[in-house]
Amino acid sequence: MTRSKVLVLNSSYEPLSICDPQKAILLLFGGKAVPVTHHPERFICTVSKSYPMPSIVRLTVFVRVPYKRIMLNRKNIIRRDRFQCQYCGRTDQQLTIDHITPRSRGGEDSWENLITACRKCNAKKGSRTPKEAGMPLMKQAERPNHLMFMQLLTASASEDWKPYLYMS
Repeated sequence: MTRSKVLVLNSSYEPLSICDPQKAILLLFGGKAVPVTHHPERFICTVSKSYPMPSIVRLTVFVRVPYKRIMLNRKNIIRRDRFQCQYCGRTDQQLTIDHITPRSRGGEDSWENLITACRKCNAKKGSRTPKEAGMPLMKQAERPNHLMFMQLLTASASEDWKPYLYMS
């Protein structure tokens, strides 16, 4: 099987997770999920039969999932900000993490106070606030929720996933 992924929906069509095709096949053959859509030209072949490879599966029973908070770390901040400096908008620079309210002024490590910045903008801003430096943010920093993070992780998702991720 290729490196394709399968979107897993709750029985209510709410996006739950992304899994590999092997896991999706186990869910389907175990009766725990039903296919919603298939990859048009990919098949899973057994000795006696060919099955279309699922692109989206829906669980047959509703699963109550307590969503975990997304961990605050460098990688997730850069993902949230879509690999883009929040001051100048450039994506082709080495990216750093900047405190909106500098640590020297009591700024804390939080989703609302950390943003992605290129080295040039981070150095230019220094230990000032964006307002003092005359460098407005492209968007307000915020804590990502589960759905927002799934959208970020699947930005290049196939078209059939987008309605279920509220992206179309």
